[in-house]
Amino acid sequence: MTRGFYTILAAQFFSALADNALLFAAIALLQDLHAADWHTPVLQQFFVFAYIALAPFVGPFADSLPKGRVMFISNAVKIGGCAAMLAGLQPLYAYGIVGIGAAMYSPAKYGILTEFLPPQKLVLANGWMEGLTVASIILGAIIGGLMVGDRFSDWMFGRFAFLDDIPRLDTAPEVAIFLILLLYLTAALINLRIPKVAFDHKLPRRDPIFLLHDFWHSFRLLWRDPLGRVSLAVTTLFWGAGATLRLIVLSWAALSLNFTLEQATQLTAVVAVGIALGSVVAAKTVALDHAVRVLPVGIAMGVIVVGMVFVSDWRLAIVLLVAAGAMGGYFVVPMNALLQHRGHLLMGAGHSIAVQNFNENLSILAMLGIYALMLKIEMSLNSIIILFGLFLAGTMTIIWRRHAHDQDQPHPP
Repeated sequence: MTRGFYTILAAQFFSALADNALLFAAIALLQDLHAADWHTPVLQQFFVFAYIALAPFVGPFADSLPKGRVMFISNAVKIGGCAAMLAGLQPLYAYGIVGIGAAMYSPAKYGILTEFLPPQKLVLANGWMEGLTVASIILGAIIGGLMVGDRFSDWMFGRFAFLDDIPRLDTAPEVAIFLILLLYLTAALINLRIPKVAFDHKLPRRDPIFLLHDFWHSFRLLWRDPLGRVSLAVTTLFWGAGATLRLIVLSWAALSLNFTLEQATQLTAVVAVGIALGSVVAAKTVALDHAVRVLPVGIAMGVIVVGMVFVSDWRLAIVLLVAAGAMGGYFVVPMNALLQHRGHLLMGAGHSIAVQNFNENLSILAMLGIYALMLKIEMSLNSIIILFGLFLAGTMTIIWRRHAHDQDQPHPP
């Protein structure tokens, strides 16, 4: 691995750390504003909407500039979203601005891997990327949970007198958002150190109609490719389910374990620990040409999720969530690597990641919308968990059987 690769990892760590801490800070800010419970999943919908709306444009944008510069611009947009939230903009809208920066960032952070590394190192690189991203999720949950507590904000105001002079910095969530803004700034500065590489599949035209047509072509090309289809289906399901599961765990921890929000955020970090473990094992044991063999693990993950309804002890809860996370990490890392490899060959890294983001975030938008609706009609949490786990296991079974049927078809080179 090159020095540039580790620079990419460092930038990704700080940016992802800020992303995950900001979610909990924004949730705490909504609670301070006495928003309804269903606003929490809607908060994430505002974030992921940018991934869907901008999907035809962020891929070509990532492929038209050095990707380190794209990552720098993206983090600058995230900084703007944090600043808007501190200035008093409604948290849903401000979080949506951060989502725009995240949508711009994603094709560059993954697409650059295919430009830096040969195909045989992509699973290992994805293991590093996912492992470090998950580490940032763990720390983001821990840091975010601590920062939204009054004890931390009181300590900050007592330790750093200049905070009293910053306008609209009065509550614990606002102090947390200010510190998260500094994390984004750190990531942006590291982005400037990423070495430049050759442009990948730069488009001859940039007008919106051409970009929409080009995106639709890439979308169809990836879904029609047998290996692209199975990897895209799995990653789409995983990230939609993962975003929903994180919010379900927050509610489940409060109901079944009597946890506070601060404690519940720490519990979401447990899932991330499992994902990190699964990612490491996958990176060391799964070769790119055997990536599809991990599909049955996704079915088992759905079964594990259903088991949450029978748990009321926090120690057993930790074991269960680590197991679920490990299964998720084990099957998503090879699928990500396979999808990047097929996309790089078929259309260019930035284009394929934009298609991936479109599908994954459409899944997140739909699943969060269904979850918000279930909360609004006051469906019991245990019923939601059972339906969620069965849906995950059932959909993974369908994908596995569909791929087995496709095995008889000739794979593209």
